[in-house]
Amino acid sequence: MNYWLLKCEPDRDYSYQDLEKDGKTYWDGVTNNWALKFIREIKKGDKAFIYHTGKQRCVAGIASVVSDPYPDPNKHNEKLLVFDVIPNKALNNPVTLSQIKADGRFDDFHLVKFGRLSVMPVDEKFWGDILKMSE
Repeated sequence: MNYWLLKCEPDRDYSYQDLEKDGKTYWDGVTNNWALKFIREIKKGDKAFIYHTGKQRCVAGIASVVSDPYPDPNKHNEKLLVFDVIPNKALNNPVTLSQIKADGRFDDFHLVKFGRLSVMPVDEKFWGDILKMSE
């Protein structure tokens, strides 16, 4: 199993709470080549942090990946991929970007180094550290 971070903008787009309400969605809208490369590596059974951008800037919840990537059904471009996710749980205490940046353990984390990337891998150690911070 691998770990990921998926960004969404709750004020404009979609939030972890929307995922809980919907019960399942496909993760779409990604066009950046590097993020699409990461999507190709996502597999059914992986876990993902749902990260709220915009004013919130925090890891808000955990989702489970329930499909391998497949072509976006709403686009006519086989390079644009989506995958299905379901909610796992909201974090009791969302972990903010400020907390992550202030903690030297995360200096090599993609979220810190490449802030505009919308889909990124999360090292297992970072995953565990963020979960502990959310307790």
